[in-house]
Amino acid sequence: MRGTMSAGVLTAVRFHDEGGTGVSESPRMTNRQVEDAALAAVVEHERRADREARDTRGTGAAADLISGDRVIEVKAFGGSARGQDLWLEPRQVEEADANPSFWLYVVEHVRDGADATTVLEVGGEQLAALLSCKREQRYFTVPVPVGVYDELHRP
Repeated sequence: MRGTMSAGVLTAVRFHDEGGTGVSESPRMTNRQVEDAALAAVVEHERRADREARDTRGTGAAADLISGDRVIEVKAFGGSARGQDLWLEPRQVEEADANPSFWLYVVEHVRDGADATTVLEVGGEQLAALLSCKREQRYFTVPVPVGVYDELHRP
């Protein structure tokens, strides 16, 4: 791991997998595998910072992890996050606005393997500045069940 740690500013840390965090070398990872690998990288990143991260997905929490006093939402990118928008749920924006301990961790290059994976920490004033530029969007997701997908591919 290389980089600098500074609360409240964007910090880039190159992540090197020394203990099998689950970050795959395969470019054919599913979105769920990318997300899981990104969370594993952040858990290891937090361990190296002497914080113990706890997965809060599926508990109704506003973010993915609790680590020390940090509430961490992880945004995973298979490749570079440069120039990309971060999609936040309304409750995550509300939590970020109300809780100075809310952090966004952007994990990029997950599909490129553990040696290329980078964890970007965004918190404090940097996060507040980014949130001041937020744009609300409303959308619907339409699920495409596997059976329907398979039918679409039949000749």
